[in-house]
Amino acid sequence: QDAEVVRTRDPQRLAQCEVVVDVGGEYDPERHRYDHHQRSFTASMRSLRPDKPWTTKLSSAGLVYCHFGSRILAGLLGQPEDGPVVSALYDKLYENFVEEIDAIDNGIAQAEGEPRYALTTTLSARVGHLNPRWNDPDQDTEVG
Repeated sequence: QDAEVVRTRDPQRLAQCEVVVDVGGEYDPERHRYDHHQRSFTASMRSLRPDKPWTTKLSSAGLVYCHFGSRILAGLLGQPEDGPVVSALYDKLYENFVEEIDAIDNGIAQAEGEPRYALTTTLSARVGHLNPRWNDPDQDTEVG
């Protein structure tokens, strides 16, 4: 909560940081380094968590989600980290939000024929989620 956010690519400054995300050219979760820009980097959710089906190459956002998503969700929900609620939400959130970020950040096309991942966070989709459902008795879009 009292963390200082530093935006830099300076290796000397990065070496002083407790957590480094998306820069630094290093993936080392034991040292809290979460970059995916190395040529040798190929990690996916399935390679890091074999119980998960997704093979999309992780971005730094996906790496952080992979390592901390369940813990964060458990804390927010007041549920056990290994419980069914957190597990179901973790999977849904990855499949319907984070995987898209991973794919786009890594330049992975959604489809060569069949789509590889769901595209659910376009501006149109976000605006559409603000509209009342078709069967909602209160259809006033000005009420917020």
